[in-house]
Amino acid sequence: MTQRINYIQQSPELFKKFLEFSNALKNSAIEEAIRDLVSIRASQLNGCGFCLDMHVKEAHIHGERPLRLYHVATWRESTLFSPRERAALAWTEVLTKLPDHGVPDEIYERVLTQFNEKELSDLTFAVMVINGWNRANVAFRTVPGSADKAFGLDKANLA
Repeated sequence: MTQRINYIQQSPELFKKFLEFSNALKNSAIEEAIRDLVSIRASQLNGCGFCLDMHVKEAHIHGERPLRLYHVATWRESTLFSPRERAALAWTEVLTKLPDHGVPDEIYERVLTQFNEKELSDLTFAVMVINGWNRANVAFRTVPGSADKAFGLDKANLA
């Protein structure tokens, strides 16, 4: 795969602002492990190899178990995820692939059993952010692993 343009170099101020917005999620009401799962699942759905590679490595660095990482794509069938994680993954999927008639009440109500309103709002922003990154990296074919050193992902020792 060959990268098209380097959007970071072409739009440095916008990249900086989006990165600040993205980093603000670290102080949100959503725990790191769920943010990792959300980023991985959205990246799988969007076919973003760069982001999938990055977030699997981040999750590994954060202590996530390898088997759970393997199971993210099949989370519905897996017994490795808590009800809260399942709700976050369902919310990620419905917001990433918006249905023609919006988010079904059944999914919204199910997710509200695991997240309070503040947490659900923060979770929604987490889904929005990863979908934004996915769209930029898919559009410009950012090469997976190409920013490992810059983001400290070489520490994952997964290459």
